[in-house]
Amino acid sequence: MKIEVWSDYVCPFCYIGKKQLEDAIRAKNLEDDVEVVFKSYMLDPTTPTDSEVAVVDSLSRKYQVTPDKAQGMIDGIVARANEVGLAYDFSELKEENTLKAHRLVKFAETKGKANELNELLLNRHFVGGQRIGQDEVLVTLAKEVGLDEVEVKALLASNDFADAVQADIAESRELGVQGVPFFVINRKYGISGAQPKEVFEQALQQVAEEEGIKPGLKMQGNSSAGVCTDDGCNL
Repeated sequence: MKIEVWSDYVCPFCYIGKKQLEDAIRAKNLEDDVEVVFKSYMLDPTTPTDSEVAVVDSLSRKYQVTPDKAQGMIDGIVARANEVGLAYDFSELKEENTLKAHRLVKFAETKGKANELNELLLNRHFVGGQRIGQDEVLVTLAKEVGLDEVEVKALLASNDFADAVQADIAESRELGVQGVPFFVINRKYGISGAQPKEVFEQALQQVAEEEGIKPGLKMQGNSSAGVCTDDGCNL
C-alpha cells in the first residue's frame, strides 16, 4: 500500500495529520505493508527568505483579523496538537520560505534519509521554534540525519532539486489538491486535512481488505515464556 502525502513545513496541521496517520498505521499493525512518501507543497512561495515577521502577525495580516484573534487561532492549533502528543510552541516562530527545506528533503531522498529529515523539520519548527528557512539551521538538521555537510552546503547554494519540488506542486494541482495535508492512498482514495486517527484507520482497513493484506499479530510479553512447540516445552 502506498500513501503519498502532500505537505508544507510551515503548515501546523501537516504535522498533526502526519502523527494521526502514523498512529493509525501502528494501530492497524501495517508498518510493514505501507510505504509513505512525502510530497512537496508550498503554501506561500512568496514569503521572503529573510523575513522576521512573527507567525501571529503573519496570520493577522493574512486573515485580516486582530493580533488577539490571530493568537486565539494559534491557541486552538496548540490545543489540537496537544491532543495527539505534540507540544507546539509558537512563541518564537517566524514565517518561513520553505523552498530550501523542500529541496533539501529531495536531496535527502537520494540518500535514503527523507523521512527522517521530514520529521525533524516539522518537529524543530513547531516544537523547537527553529528557523527552518535558514541555511545554518538546515545544515545542522541535515547533519543530524547523517547527510554530508559539504554536500548540503553546496546544495543550498544552488538551485538543485527545485524542479522536483515544482513537479510535486504541479502534480498536486492535477489531483485537485487545494490545501494540505492531503493524503492519497494507492492513487485511488484521497483524505484532506488532519483527520482523526479513526478516519485513517477506516481507510487503511478498507484498502488492506481490497489488497488482501493480512496484518501480523502484535506480540505481547515474552514469546518464549511457558510455550510448548512440536519439539517440546520450554520449562
